[in-house]
Amino acid sequence: MRTVLELPHSRRLAEVDRAFRSLPERYLGGETGLEATYRIRLCDIGHTWELRCTPQAARVCKGTTRRRPDVTISTDAATWLALREGTLSGVEAFGQRRLGVRGNLDHAIALEGRFRLHNGRPPLLHMSNVTVGRHRISNLTMGQGHPVLLIHGLGGTRASMFDTASALSRRYQVHAIDLPGFGSSSKRSIGGYNARWFADILLGLMDELELPAAHVVGNSMGGRIAIEMGLQAPRRISALGLLCPAVAWVKRGLHPIVRLLRPEFGHLPHTLSRSLVTSQFWNTLYDKGSVDPAVAELIVDEFQRIYRTAGARYAFLASARNIYLDSPFGHNGFYQRLSGLEPPALFIWGSHDQIVPAAFGKYVREWLPQAEQVTLERCGHIPQVEQPEQTNDLLSRFFARAERERSTLAAVKARLKAA
Repeated sequence: MRTVLELPHSRRLAEVDRAFRSLPERYLGGETGLEATYRIRLCDIGHTWELRCTPQAARVCKGTTRRRPDVTISTDAATWLALREGTLSGVEAFGQRRLGVRGNLDHAIALEGRFRLHNGRPPLLHMSNVTVGRHRISNLTMGQGHPVLLIHGLGGTRASMFDTASALSRRYQVHAIDLPGFGSSSKRSIGGYNARWFADILLGLMDELELPAAHVVGNSMGGRIAIEMGLQAPRRISALGLLCPAVAWVKRGLHPIVRLLRPEFGHLPHTLSRSLVTSQFWNTLYDKGSVDPAVAELIVDEFQRIYRTAGARYAFLASARNIYLDSPFGHNGFYQRLSGLEPPALFIWGSHDQIVPAAFGKYVREWLPQAEQVTLERCGHIPQVEQPEQTNDLLSRFFARAERERSTLAAVKARLKAA
């Protein structure tokens, strides 16, 4: 049987058109208030379709209307058909650069979860909003198996975890969230926005999702939150994958100035220039060639879109301030508390990380000698983006070891109890 790429242009067009026409009958419905317009361009066959989703129905038309799309997706016929048949997920396609997106990234990713697959199968991923107290947490779920919770860093969204979500979902049930105050989650203009505050909410999220325990992966600020979850609820955290975690700064010369700065400034309407946001993003990387410029543009677009709201500005400024003010030593200092961390932990550092230098590893060795540490060469602050294959392989191997050790320990305890 010939692949789609081997079919004549007319046959490919017919296959794609049939897949589009089947979408309304496959539609699973949308959340209250949903009004999303998708423009889907299949560049290899030179045709465009428009898809309109509301809570009750999905409507498809070939060509375009005058309606401004919320999302424009550019891909090829083979990728689009693979998505519809469920042999490829949208997160995988985005990670493999087989799918380009402009506009609201969450709408783009959620699209796949709105439709049943061929033969009535459920979609490969699902987007949902989970209520935790006064907070609404946006959650992307993929895969089956032991749960894994992915936590992004300051100023980011779950998009920075897409490659990791895709890789780990082959064995685990992955939950990639937007932290409260960030991405598509609710953005309250008041809140602690420190590690303990975030950890309490995410442990509540695990309650709502009925997850008795989970592996947790966190990057930068997300790593600091993951550590706090391990300190607060060690029996619920199976293992910790910490990617350049924002451990407490030891030299804090700007401490008096930062303490005076107030996150309430975020309530005042203002923006950060595109050039500044772009520059800051590229400065987190060492190997600039490892990231597609189109992906970088999308990340900058997402940050600027989200930062327009007062709640998002407050969350960003409050979180940044609290990271810097985290006390390293003394009574209730970070490193003294770190020494009591019980779940197995893997620290992955970037050799050229200018934000959280790999040199912080010496404090981890001093206070938590049992933790595993790896430094990735020629890597900056976001290893799961800059070196995804190496990072995801390290995480997968570490979680597998942690599971074996936990199973062995449980068997030994069972034998001792029986004796």
